Amino acid sequence: MNDVITIGDAMITFDPSTTGPMRYVPVFERKVGGAELNVAIGCSRLGLKSGWISCLGNDEFGRYIYNFVRGEGIDVSQVRLVDGYPTSVNFKEIMGDGSGRTFYYRSNSPTTALTIETLNEDFIKKARVLHITGVFPAIDKSKNIELIKHAITLAKKHGVLVSFDPNIRLKLWSCEEAKAALSKFLPYIDVLLTGEEEAELLWGVRDPQDIIEKAKKYGISYVAIKLGENGSVGYHDGQTITAPPVKAKKVVDTVGAGDGFDVGFLYGLLHNWQLEKTLQFANTIGSMVVSVAGDNEGLPYIDEVLARLGEKEFIER
Repeated sequence: MNDVITIGDAMITFDPSTTGPMRYVPVFERKVGGAELNVAIGCSRLGLKSGWISCLGNDEFGRYIYNFVRGEGIDVSQVRLVDGYPTSVNFKEIMGDGSGRTFYYRSNSPTTALTIETLNEDFIKKARVLHITGVFPAIDKSKNIELIKHAITLAKKHGVLVSFDPNIRLKLWSCEEAKAALSKFLPYIDVLLTGEEEAELLWGVRDPQDIIEKAKKYGISYVAIKLGENGSVGYHDGQTITAPPVKAKKVVDTVGAGDGFDVGFLYGLLHNWQLEKTLQFANTIGSMVVSVAGDNEGLPYIDEVLARLGEKEFIER
């Protein structure tokens, strides 16, 4: 049985060798990225059993990603290498303050080969949490929305919790398209992990209490609102908690911080922690991610998180 499974596209991510506008960067380093995959990697590094549903191009980049993911201890039994589709690619631009932009080349994604018929009900049935995001539906709006709805239906059928991070990428679809599509998922969500901006795009509100009230109308049990350098706010069972931020040692690359928070929150939820402890844990992981360049290189192992929290001694030499 897997603790957390997710479904989505993965990419070869090319990280710049220098900061500044991408057009002036002479060299890029090959890495692996993808919002849903980052969550699977982060969960695995914390000691959870994680699985990933996807398709990769039957090419050198696809084989590289497959072997990388398998090396992270992730269940890849539901990942296929398919002909006729190039593995997705993106290039990152990182500015001196750690902020940046992403340039996607993921049309005709290999995940186009995923269909409702290829979803393995038994694989979903045996998970504790199905984690989805708003990225995968945006890649192929004509079919992925229905694919995710079917995966959610299977999860609910078997009592699997559904976790959702809107993760709205306006380079992949418009605000109107995102709102119309993602609103269809909300009545079936158990855990909402969102940022202020995403909530504003979905509901027109960004105050945490207003977001919580909107989520409650859909019957969502757990709400976590990511506030970046201002910490986070969580809600469960009538209790609202504001968790202070955890200061990053140095902000190098902000990509993947939200995924890291999601990982920490799911870990706390699956261990039946109190909301306050779960938020603190999630904030800590988010702050650790931004200190390292790359989409998932900064996702920590459990011992590293405990050391950062002062709960375990970390011996450097």
